[in-house]
Parts: sequence; C-alpha cells; structure tokens
Amino acid sequence: MTHRLTPPPALPAARRERMPKPRLLTAALLGLSLAVPLAGLLAAPAAHAQDAVSRSYDIAAAPLGTALSTFAAAAGITLSFNAEQTRGLQSAGLRGSYSVGAGLAQLLAGSGLEAIHRGGGNYVLQRVPQNRSESTLGEVKVSAQADSSATTEGTASYTTAGALTTSTKLSLSLRDTPQSLSILSRQRMDDQALNTLSDTLKQTAGVSVQNLGGERFSVYARGYTVDSYQFDGIPTTLDIVTQISAQSLADMAIYDRMEVLRGSTGLLTGAGDPSGTINLVRKRPTREFQAKVSASVGSWDLYRTEADIGGPLNEAGTLRGRLVGAYQRSGSYIDYLQQEKQVIYGVIEADLGEHTLLTAGIDHQRNDSDGTTTVGFPLFYSDGTQTDFKRSSTWAARWSNQQQEMTNAFLTLEHTLANRWQVKLAANQMRVERDYELGYASWGFPNKATGNGVKLYGGAGSTAQTQTGVDVLARGPFQLFGREHEMVLGYSSSLLQNEHNPLRGAGIEGRAINIYTWDNYTAEPAPVGKLYDGDTDVRQQGIYAAARFNATDDLSLIAGARSSRYRYKYSLKYALAASQRFNSVTQYKENDVITPYAGIVYRLDDIHSLYASYTSIFKPQSTRDRNGDLLKPREGNSYEAGLKSEFFGGRLNTSAAVYEIQQDNLAEVDPGQVVPGTTTSAYRAVEGARTRGIDLEASGELQPGWNLGASFSHSITRNADGDRIMTVMPKNMLKLFTTYQLPGAWQNLTVGGGMNWQSRIHFTATPTDLGRTVTAEQKAYATFDLMARYRITRQLSASLNINNLFDKKYLGALDTTFYSGYYGAPRNGSLKLDYSF
Repeated sequence: MTHRLTPPPALPAARRERMPKPRLLTAALLGLSLAVPLAGLLAAPAAHAQDAVSRSYDIAAAPLGTALSTFAAAAGITLSFNAEQTRGLQSAGLRGSYSVGAGLAQLLAGSGLEAIHRGGGNYVLQRVPQNRSESTLGEVKVSAQADSSATTEGTASYTTAGALTTSTKLSLSLRDTPQSLSILSRQRMDDQALNTLSDTLKQTAGVSVQNLGGERFSVYARGYTVDSYQFDGIPTTLDIVTQISAQSLADMAIYDRMEVLRGSTGLLTGAGDPSGTINLVRKRPTREFQAKVSASVGSWDLYRTEADIGGPLNEAGTLRGRLVGAYQRSGSYIDYLQQEKQVIYGVIEADLGEHTLLTAGIDHQRNDSDGTTTVGFPLFYSDGTQTDFKRSSTWAARWSNQQQEMTNAFLTLEHTLANRWQVKLAANQMRVERDYELGYASWGFPNKATGNGVKLYGGAGSTAQTQTGVDVLARGPFQLFGREHEMVLGYSSSLLQNEHNPLRGAGIEGRAINIYTWDNYTAEPAPVGKLYDGDTDVRQQGIYAAARFNATDDLSLIAGARSSRYRYKYSLKYALAASQRFNSVTQYKENDVITPYAGIVYRLDDIHSLYASYTSIFKPQSTRDRNGDLLKPREGNSYEAGLKSEFFGGRLNTSAAVYEIQQDNLAEVDPGQVVPGTTTSAYRAVEGARTRGIDLEASGELQPGWNLGASFSHSITRNADGDRIMTVMPKNMLKLFTTYQLPGAWQNLTVGGGMNWQSRIHFTATPTDLGRTVTAEQKAYATFDLMARYRITRQLSASLNINNLFDKKYLGALDTTFYSGYYGAPRNGSLKLDYSF
C-alpha cells in the first residue's frame, strides 16, 4: 500500500494594480509580524503523525457506509461521503491494529472508492479515477488541498468538518473559530432549491433579508446592514444606491457553499460594518470525471436548466477543469414582471509542481427584467393609515426594464514550502454594467378613496462598476517555547470605481397618476440628454497579521491587527446649467487606522469549546445630514463569547453565542429632513448605540440520513437614551429545516420541511409630504416549506419543493428611505429532475 503526500496546492501570479505603498504598521504589529514567524520559517518541518498512529479495531462485516462510520468514530477522524457512494456496497469488516490510512484502505479494498485526506483529521470519499490501474484500488491518497478542505459538495452534509479561513485567514475549524460562522452547504441549497442569493440568505442563521424592489434587497445581521461580500475570500462592496447590485444577482449554481460570518470583520476587510460578511465559495474542478444536468419547472412559468461537467483534462490528472451553465426564464407573482438570466462559469486547476497549484476562472451572468421596479409600493395613504394592496400589484410601468451584465474573473497561485508554510496570491476583478429605462410610482401618498396623490419617477440611463481586489499572504506553523503555533501575514487592496450616468426623461418625471385607474400604462420617457455624472472611487489598502498561540493542548489564543488606508471620492456634476449649483466633489481619507483582534478558545473536552473574541469597528459613511455634510465614520467595539460543540466527528456542529456591539456616529433617519438639493432623506448621527443579542445554531447530521439546520437569534439595538432603534430588523428570528432519508424499502425517498418565523418589525417617521407622524409595521409571522426527493435510479432523481405552504401574506420589507413596502411571495412550487453521469 502506498501513501502519497501532496502538500497544499499553490496560487497563481495575479495581475498587480498600481497602488501606493501602505504605511508601516505600529511597532507592536511589526514586532508580531516580523519576529514571531521567523522561528516558524526556520523550524524543521513537522511530520504528519496522525496517519502513522496504529489503533486496534474490531469492526464486524456490515454495509460499507456503516463500517466506515464506525471506523471514523473509533479513529477520531471526520470521514465525509454521500450515502449514494456506498449504497449496495458491503464491507468485510476490520479486525486488528491499523493506522488510519491502512484501515481505510482495507475497508475500501475492491470498492472502487478511495479516501482523500483534506488536512487535519478530515477525509472525503471519491471514486478511483478510471485511468488508475485496478491494482491500486486500495490506495489511500493523502492530498492536503489548501483552502478546499471545507468543500461540501458530495458530502450530503449541512455542515463542514474542514478548515475555514473566513474569520482570520488562519485555518480553523468551526469549533475553533471564536466568532459566529454559518455554512449553507451545497446539499442544503439543493434540498431547498435555493437558486438565488436572496433565497439562500433567508435560510441563514441571524440574517434578515428585505427586498426593496426588483433584484435589489437589503441584508441585516445583528442590527446593521451587510454590504461586505467576498468571492473565495476576496472582499467586494455592495452598492445599492445606484441600483447596481452584482453580488445580489449571484446565481448559486456555481458555488460549493456560502459562509456567513456574523460580527465585525475589520481584521480582513478594514472598513466595515459590525454586522458580518458573506463569502461565496466557488465550485472547483474535480479529480475524477463527473457530470450532471437538471431541468426545473415551477410557479409563474418558471423554467430552469443547469449543466455541470468537470474532471481531468490530461491523462496524468495534473490539469483539471470544470464548466457550469444555467439558464432561467420566469414570470412573477407581481403583474407584468418577466425575468431572464444566463449564467456560465469555467475554471481550471493546474499542478505546476508537487507543491504548486494554479487556479484561474471566470463567470459571466446576464439578467434581463421587464416590468421591473427598484422600489416598492407606498406604505401610507394620505390620511396616515397603512396601505393594503394585492400582492400582485405593481407600481412599475409595463415598459420598465433593466439589463445587468456581470463578469467576474479570478486567479490564485498557491505554493507550499518544505516547512509547511504556504504562500498565496489571489486576485479578483468584477465588472458590472447596467442599462435601464424606468417609470414607477414613488412620490407622494395616495388618497384611499380616490387613488390620487401619487407621482411617477422615471428616466433612463446606465451604470458601470469595476471592483478589483488583491490579497497576498504567507501562512504556516512556527515553534515557540516548545510548542507549535500558526501565523498568517498578509497584504490586501481593493478598488471600487462606479460611474452613474442617468438621462433626463422628458414627460415622465413627476407625472401624476391615479393608482386605481392608470393600469400601469404611461408614455415612455424620451431621453433628451444627460442629467448628471455621478462617479464614486473607493480605495482601501491594508497590512494584517494574526497568530494562533497554542498555550496548552486545550487553550489557544488568537491575536492580530490590521493597519488600513481608506480613500473615498464622490464627484457629482449636473449637465443642466440650472442645476449646476448642486455640483460637488466629496473627498474623505483615513490613514493608519489600526483594527485589533483578539480571541481565545478553550477546549473543555473532545466535543465542547468555550470562546471569546474582541475587535474594533471603523466604517466611513456616505450618508449626509440636513446640511449636506457627510456623517463622521462609525467607530466602536464588538465583543462575543460562546460555546461551540462538534458531535459525531464534526458531522453535527452547534453553537451558542452572546454579543455586544458599541458604536458612535450610527446613521439614523432625521425625520422630515432631506439633503439640500435632493429628495433624499437626511440622516443624523446617534451616539452611544449599543446592540446586544444571542445566536443559537445547529447544523449537520443527527444520524445517518437525517440532516438538520436550525437557528434562533435575538438582537436589540438601543441609543444612549435606551430607546430601541433599527426596528426594521426583527428582534427575534427562528429558522428550521430538516430532511430525512427513509430506511429500508423506502430508502430512495427523502422528505423534509421547515419553518421561518420572525417577530414584529416597524418604524415611525414624519414624511414631509404627509405632514404627520406615521407608523408602519409587519406583525410577527411564520412561513412553512416542504420538500421531497425520490431517487428513481442511481443516476436519476426527482425533487418537489413547496414554499409558503399556507400562503401567508406578509410584508417582506419596510423601506425607511422611500416609505415603501414589498410583499413576500405567495405559495409557490417547483419540480426538478436531476441526472448524473
């Protein structure tokens, strides 16, 4: 039997943007980043010892899946595999003394399967490639793949037992990460037919999603909006002000999983909200051939197809590729709304040597919408009472349309040194273009009896945005005081450039309509020239360092810091002479902003860990006050403590956390005030804002074939006077979804269901056009979903999903900027056929 050790893959050399050199860190950070890793770089490489340890086993003959689970529990490893991989296969059992590798080889001998080592005690099953001789079927290939050990595809799991780098860039399991981190796995997305980012986030612990119209939505966590998105760990920023929202359009067909880190992430992102960050992790090429096609039909004329093919591109398997495509066309429960999207994704991996891996890829997505709107309906009648319309009502003209195209290219190069240190270079560039022609009712409040009192907003134009991110790091172990620790050093930069060019829409802007009689017919705008140029330029750079010190076998300490530079520029230039008095250039910069991070994890036993963490908050703001001035950056501190548990070798993860966020200069709507020269609501700064809450979550496998994702979150934000603010986010949320594969003769059938419940949301305002104080609310409500999947053959399966089973009518959003609302979707369903080759 041969054990082949392939160190973690390496990264590609990425195109470097010209950027000024960042200033040096403070002396403390320099000491940490230069002195501590020196010992690690000079230390001799440590051996991978776990596979060499022999233990005694007495496993009786049984179905292969049962035997493997028994072995994994006894060996203290995590072995991930899909029940379909072992269905119908038997094991002769295992008796005697074996190392992990030898034991797995014996159990898998003749099965056509092999165990791939993904780092630490994590293994995953895969079929033996056809180009390998029969004589090697028993081989256990150990190939530690950096940053892919947490892959969820093919594991049939709702969690991961692999190492994650989302919180600090250190390789940490869920249990060893001292912050709340949720995983939405590939299996979870498939079970619930979660094809859009919005739908996926709605199932995520502690996250509230509120649609604002069309493809635009806001995401809240821990009382604040989430605008930090990552693609494979490279940060991007969501800009919903100009309605260009590439991240929110993301189709989930191309992703292995979504990771949501709740809490402040300033160590990696620099300026950012204390709400969290969303990391979308792409699918990667497989080492063996695989292919899958699917077709779906659903409510409101939904038609969707997907194709996914991957595997080795040469006989040696050193060059691998993957191609994913999706096409979807659908109507909507909203009148006249039609949507179409096309998705294509390609990626290649190349082993440039035994220790070097190059990965390059690109994805492209086009979304076309007709009958679209970027805001919801008026929340109030002219008498101040809350409106109530049909869910199918639309406030857009039938000819309203917009097209968005996104291209995302990425490149990584990873190289592993002999001392187990890894050097990684990653780059990502996203280009988005949007063209639109819009007309929708958004000004004023209708008379309940007559329907008069509303005016149209309309026009046409285009927006283009480019975001470029680069991250360079070195990560690895080092020896200090007779113990092994881990260190990461890195440099990151990001550049956002946004160009907004609206046109003047003659004959549409401000046109009065009657909401009861206009029937969404109105003359289209006649663009007569540019209205203004609005250009945004945001640049960030930072140096970061973090170390995990293993003080004892059970106690680890994490310390880190980041030094950041931030540049913001917004240029507004009107085309019409009459409006040029509102021309402005707003600039803002910060140098050497230090963001510290500290965490502690104590392992109580082999299952439970206590943890605590701290980080600071720095967030520049683009909102303005009643004088037209930018609000000062938000600053504060974030604290978290909790208990994490890892059951059944990592197949079930649970967490319980308490947290507190303290902030100054938090933006709050200034009732009745607008920014000079605009109709945009003005904001004021809130001092002494404090958010306190708890997060509870369980995800994974309760027993073979029974998956669970469950969470409860509680969060309240108050100002210095103790009054509750940020009330458009629910105080309490409960989310539950579970599936169960029936045993025995019904083993081809999997059934499941879930519930999402949230408490009341509301806000109180004094709109200028209304002249009175009003309150909008959505009372507490729950929605229920069902699913079933039947495997017709080993390759063909059919799935049925029903959402909002009891057809609950509810407001999915309360928009405090336009005083508008948006209804959630009525009961709907879809049927999907999957065929695997």
